[in-house]
Amino acid sequence: MFDLPDDQILPLSKEHVFWTWSAQAKVNPIPVKRAKGVYFWDTSDKRYLDFNSMTMCVNVGHGDSRIIEAMKAQLDELPYAAPGMATKIRAIASKTVADVTPGGSLSKVLFTLGGADANENAIKIARAFTSRHKILSRYRSYHGSTAGAIAATGDPRRVAWEPNLMTGVVHFLDPYRYRSTFHRTNPDIPEEEFTRDYLNHLEEIILYEGPETIAAVLMESVTGTNGIIIPPQGYMQGVRALCDKYGIAMIADEVMSGFGRTGRWFAVEHWDVVPDIITMAKGLTSAYAPLGAVAMKPEIAACFDEHVFESGLTYTSHPVSLAAAVANIQVMKDDQIVEHAASMGPVLHKLLTDLGESHPSVGDVRSIGLFGIIEVVKDRKTKEPMAPWNGSSPEMTALRKYCLEHGLYVYTHWHTLLIIPPLIITESQLRDGFAVLDEALKITDKAVR
Repeated sequence: MFDLPDDQILPLSKEHVFWTWSAQAKVNPIPVKRAKGVYFWDTSDKRYLDFNSMTMCVNVGHGDSRIIEAMKAQLDELPYAAPGMATKIRAIASKTVADVTPGGSLSKVLFTLGGADANENAIKIARAFTSRHKILSRYRSYHGSTAGAIAATGDPRRVAWEPNLMTGVVHFLDPYRYRSTFHRTNPDIPEEEFTRDYLNHLEEIILYEGPETIAAVLMESVTGTNGIIIPPQGYMQGVRALCDKYGIAMIADEVMSGFGRTGRWFAVEHWDVVPDIITMAKGLTSAYAPLGAVAMKPEIAACFDEHVFESGLTYTSHPVSLAAAVANIQVMKDDQIVEHAASMGPVLHKLLTDLGESHPSVGDVRSIGLFGIIEVVKDRKTKEPMAPWNGSSPEMTALRKYCLEHGLYVYTHWHTLLIIPPLIITESQLRDGFAVLDEALKITDKAVR
C-alpha cells in the first residue's frame, strides 16, 4: 500500500505537495527515509546530526519505541472518540499535563491540534474571562500561522496577510539587550535598570491603550526563532506584577520553550512565575503525533461553568495523540531528560562562547538549557547583521549549505543560526556538530569588515 521507490519520493513530492513557507518553484527538500536518536538519514543513506529537532519539536529524540508502542496500543483499544466523550486516555493525559505545570496549579487542560490553535483558544479564553478585547504581544514573537495567532505574531510573517487578520492586537518591544533600542549608547547599563526600562515601556503602552481594554499579555517565555531572547532578571516577575495590577491575564507561550528545552519543564519556571494560562505543543508529544494544549488556572476555567465555551475541534483530545503525550512525559521522567537538558546547558554555553571568540563574524551568542543561537554579523562594532531583517544573504545561504553537505542539519533565520537539538544529545555529539559549525563560520568570517 505504501510502496514507493526511494528515488521517486522527491519527484513525486515536488509534483503534488504544496509546501508551506516556500516559493513552490524553489523548494528543494531533503528526502528523509528514517530517523533514530539525534540522527536522521536521507534516501541516499546520508546521515544528518539533527541540530534543530526537526521543527524544534523532537525533544526526546527520534524513534523512541516506548512512545511508538503506546500509540499502537491506543490504536488497538480506541483510535478515536468524539470531543464530547470522556475516555481513559483523556482523563490520564489531562492530569499528566496539569501535574507538570508550575506547581501543578494550571489544573484545567484544553487539548488542541498544535501550537497555533492553542494560542488562538488561549486568546478566546482570556477575552471571555476578562470581558476585554485587546491582546498585547511582542514584536519579536511568533505564535502560529492561523488568523488569530499570526495577528499576535510580531515578526514579518504577519505582514504578508494583513489587514485580514484578528483585530485588537498591540505589539511592544522585547528586552533584547544586544540590539536594545533604548541603550545603544549605554550598552553596559546594569541589568536591574535595563529590566526597569522595558517594564516601564510595557506599562506605558498599557496606560496608553487603557488597562480596562486589555485582556491578556501573550509572550513566549523565551523568544524562539526571533532570537532566543532570554528575559533579564526581574522581567518576568515584573510582567506578572503588571498583569496583577491591571487585571490582565498573563499567557505564557511555551510551544517551543516547554517540555525541558530550557532545563525546566517550562521556561517560565526559571523566574518562579506562574502565568494564568500556558500554551504548549511540539515537545508535548515530541512530535510523535500532532497535539497542542492550553492549561489554565481553575478560576479561569470556572468562567465557563455556567456559560458555554463557544469553540471546539473535531480532533480535540485525539486518543492516539494523547497516548503519545502521556508516554512522552513518562519517558522524560524515566530518563531524566529535563535534568539532562539542564546539565548540558553549561556545555552548550561554553561551546557557543568558544565559537564566538574564534570567529569575527559571530556578534553574540545566547543560550538557556539546550536552546541556543549565534548572531552572525558583518561588523562587530556596528552589529550590522550578516543578512537583512526578514531576508537572507549569500553568506548565510553558503553557511547552511556547508552544514548540510557535512551532515549537520541546522536552521538559519535571517542572520542567525539556531542550536536546538534533541534533549538526549550527548556532549560528544554536540562537539561533533560544533566542529562542523567551526568550519562553516569561516565562510561568513570572510565577509567581516
